[in-house]
Amino acid sequence: ETEPLTSKKDVSDCNEGEDCKENGLLVRNPKSALRLVEDGNKVHPSPGDKGEAAQISNGYSGVQSSVPCNGMGEVEDAQGTAPAATTTTTTTTSTTCGAEGQQQLMELEDRETWSKKIDFLLSVIGYAVDLGNVWRFPYICYQNGGGAFLIPYTIMAIFGGIPLFYMELALGQYHRNGCISIWRKICPIFKGIGFAICVIDLYVASYYNTIMAWAFYYLVSSFTAELPWTSCTNAWNTGNCTNYFSKDNVSWSLHSISPAEEFYTRQVLQVHRSNGLDDLGGISWQLTLCLLLIFTIVYFSIWKGVKTSGKVVWVTATFPYIILFILLVRGATLPGAWRGVLYYLKPDWQKLLATEVWVDAAAQIFFSLGPGFGVLLAYASYNKFHNNCYQDALVTSTVNCVTSFVSGFVIFTVLGYMAEMRNEDVSEVAKDTGPSLLFITYAEAIANMPASTFFAIIFFLMLLTLGLDSTFAGLEGVITGVLDEFPHVWSKRRELFVLGLTIVCFLGSLATLTFGGAYVVKLFEEYATGPAVLTVVFLEAVAVAWFYGITQFCNDVKEMLGFTPGWYWRICWVAISPIFLLFVTCSFLSNPPELRLFEYNYPYWTTVVGYCIGTSSVICIPIYMVYRLIITPGTLKERILKSITPETATEIPFGDIRMNAV
Repeated sequence: ETEPLTSKKDVSDCNEGEDCKENGLLVRNPKSALRLVEDGNKVHPSPGDKGEAAQISNGYSGVQSSVPCNGMGEVEDAQGTAPAATTTTTTTTSTTCGAEGQQQLMELEDRETWSKKIDFLLSVIGYAVDLGNVWRFPYICYQNGGGAFLIPYTIMAIFGGIPLFYMELALGQYHRNGCISIWRKICPIFKGIGFAICVIDLYVASYYNTIMAWAFYYLVSSFTAELPWTSCTNAWNTGNCTNYFSKDNVSWSLHSISPAEEFYTRQVLQVHRSNGLDDLGGISWQLTLCLLLIFTIVYFSIWKGVKTSGKVVWVTATFPYIILFILLVRGATLPGAWRGVLYYLKPDWQKLLATEVWVDAAAQIFFSLGPGFGVLLAYASYNKFHNNCYQDALVTSTVNCVTSFVSGFVIFTVLGYMAEMRNEDVSEVAKDTGPSLLFITYAEAIANMPASTFFAIIFFLMLLTLGLDSTFAGLEGVITGVLDEFPHVWSKRRELFVLGLTIVCFLGSLATLTFGGAYVVKLFEEYATGPAVLTVVFLEAVAVAWFYGITQFCNDVKEMLGFTPGWYWRICWVAISPIFLLFVTCSFLSNPPELRLFEYNYPYWTTVVGYCIGTSSVICIPIYMVYRLIITPGTLKERILKSITPETATEIPFGDIRMNAV
């Protein structure tokens, strides 16, 4: 083992599990864990190999981190020095034991990567571009000054959203870990952030997929010659149902209800059979079957990893753009479309003086790009080490923002058409928000177009595909996080773990499938994710910029990309982005939304329940901090110092060998 690599010794008597030397090269035994054995052993490269040896030691010593069984060891630097004529690199290892040792060895195995770069880009775009781009952005835009809103939106994207998006992609790609285990390499005391992210993702999966179940119900109902929400002669209709698109002269009164609204509320949701959150009623078996089919599709799309999901997104990420283009062209040719566009973009400059507009802009860009859900960390961890994640961040962020803007034209050309047909102002037609904008207003407009069945089918197919790839991403964030944290348990049982996860998410969704499920969805949407995710990303930004160190982080980026992030990025990561997050979080907490859905006003106790749900995820962070300080030996000062010091080095790919960055 002490012979130089240029030794002519035959390798036939290499022992199983050891590294062999053959023809001047280090040959990895298939069963070797890539640890260059025994502390103190030295490998002397031949003169022809000096360049490689110097390159290995340029910025990184050829040292394996010493991590004892308790995981609290400190990294030793044992890089040897030699006269100028000879370069000597010393490699050391330490024996690890138990689950910790097995985890470190498994991290050195080849990690799954994307089949193609475009698979990664489509997956990230599919995750970022979701249902919120179609219904949330257009509504917030016209509510906050129309075209004038684009100014705060762009500013918040440049100084808040995109830097955080770039930061998460870089972290995931460099450290190649999910949202839990990555903190061992950054700042161990903040590991609770990873557990909080997993809880938040489970909450999202419990209500987000229910919205897709509604869309699936509409899709199945669209395969008829006459769409069921076009007439008032169905079993679920009431006496207030008024079809103003009929050929008869119909007057619209204050008590009039469109057939599309009654189909949504009385046939799909059946909210009339519930008295509110304190009496949700029974479970809708139709929606349960729809959701079961959706989770089945999700399972078989992600059970094998990014190799399979990367192929599925070729359909789910591109199909919505084809449909958006078709609907945009169709909407632009409708009578009265110009009224909707004018209402959408007409600037109200006075709105820029209102704080709420800037808060809405910050919240919209943040939730649209989606840092803080562990998805960007997970997806980027499957990239090649030297992939240009800087370019990826700019491309995907731009595509996301442009999609939101174009979606506004798709929605408001149709709203202008509705206003023209009702002989009302666009503001009266556009008062529906959230899912109601899609399932009532837009569905009604489609139903009264020529070839309505065709447009209904492609529209609800678009909603399904928009939601599916976001669900793939959210669950992949949890899967990657857990599998990287517990590889000795789940690394060979991914299919089984994904099955268990989808079953848990399905069972967690049962409350949203009741007759009052829409009230539960609204509560989770407003409280379970909003402030919790903002808090998580704020702490994540602080941990990376201030504890891990902005200099170290920029050095990591340089190691991957070959250039160091400029002062703009550094200032954003250190100060502007954390302030941006703190600003939005405080604004939300100081002025919680008053919830109202249909004719139901949420009672005060639901606000308390909402904050409890949101806190249940964030509480993981302080709990883990206390736990970490308790199990760490030493004085309080020593415990704190050890808890904020990376305990595991990051393996840097170098050819077929991974060197530890120390």
